[in-house]
Amino acid sequence: MTRKIVHIDMDCFYAAIEVRDDPSLEGKPVGVGGSSGRGVLTTANYEARKFGCHSAMPVFKAKQLCPEIILTPVRFEAYREASNQVRAIFARYTDLVEPLSLDEAYLDLSHRKESGAALAEEIRERIYEETKLTASAGIAPNKLIAKIASDWNKPNGQLEVKSEEVDGFMRGLPVAKLNGVGKKGQETLAKLSVSTCGDLQRFSKIELAEKLGRWGLELYERSRGRDDREVSVDRTRKSLSKERTFSENINDLDWLMNVLRKLRVEVEESVLRKSDQDVKSRVVKLKFDDFTQTTAETAGSDMEESVYEDLLRLAWSRGEGKPVRLLGVGVRFASEDDQMSLL
Repeated sequence: MTRKIVHIDMDCFYAAIEVRDDPSLEGKPVGVGGSSGRGVLTTANYEARKFGCHSAMPVFKAKQLCPEIILTPVRFEAYREASNQVRAIFARYTDLVEPLSLDEAYLDLSHRKESGAALAEEIRERIYEETKLTASAGIAPNKLIAKIASDWNKPNGQLEVKSEEVDGFMRGLPVAKLNGVGKKGQETLAKLSVSTCGDLQRFSKIELAEKLGRWGLELYERSRGRDDREVSVDRTRKSLSKERTFSENINDLDWLMNVLRKLRVEVEESVLRKSDQDVKSRVVKLKFDDFTQTTAETAGSDMEESVYEDLLRLAWSRGEGKPVRLLGVGVRFASEDDQMSLL
C-alpha cells in the first residue's frame, strides 16, 4: 500500500501570530525577536523577507535592509498555545503525528480512504477557521518528498507528488532542496558538475561512495526520492545545546563571554523552533586544554543573557586559570532525568 504522508508547515508562524493579535501590523514588515541592539531575528514575515530579512539575521543588518521593520518581542506562550491548537486539529485526523517544531509536523494518513491532497486541504482550512493562521502542505509517499513539497507553493498552498510522479519530480529538483545539502555541500557537488538530482543520478552508488564517502551513499538514495522512515510519534527531547570547539585554546574570559552570547541566542532560537517542552534548567560547559571539563547549571526557565554569564564565570573559576578548548551552552527540559549529562 502506498503511504499518504503529509508535511504541514505553518506560514511565518511567529510573525503571523503577532500580526493576527495586532491587526495594526497588517501589511507591514515585521520581525520577531532581537529587541536588543545586538540581538538577532527569530523570524520575519513575508513583507520583511522581500527586503532580504530572515531568521538568525542580526537586528542591525535587518534595519539596514528594511528601515521600516517593526520588531516585536518573542512571546513563547502565545506560540505554544497556537501550536497546541494546530496539533489538536491534527489529532482529529490521525494518531500518527510527528512534530518537528512548534510550526511543522508530519502526518501519516495512510489509513484514511480520502486522498492525501483532499485531507491536507481540509486540515489547512480547519487551521485557518480555528486560528486565523495559514499553513502550507506537501503530500507524498514519504517524508523526504512531503517536506520538500510543502515549501513549493508557500504561502497558503500545497503540492502533491504522487508515486508515479516521483521520478520526474526528483530528476529536475535542485540538490539544494535536499536536506543536508548546504552551501558547502552545493560547492562540493558543483565541482562534480552536479546541480540537480538528475545530475546525481548519473553516478553509481560505488562512484558516489568513492567521491563523497558515506554522504555519497545518502545522496544516492535521496536523489531518487527514496525514504523508508516511519512517522515517529515519540520525539521527546531531553536537552538542547550548542557548542564551539576552538582552533586555539582560549585564556580570555571576555572573549569567551562574546562567544557565549552568540551561542545563547542560537539555543534560544532552537528552543523556540524545535520544542514545546518547558525549560527546567540552564547549563554552561567548559572543556579545558587538559581535556578535563566542568558543567555549571542552575534551575529555572529564564534564558536571559545574565544567567548564562554568571554560569560561565562560575565554570571559569573552577578551571583555576587553565585555557579553554570548548564552550557549550544549553538547556535541560522538565522531562529530563536529573542525572542525564548535557552535550
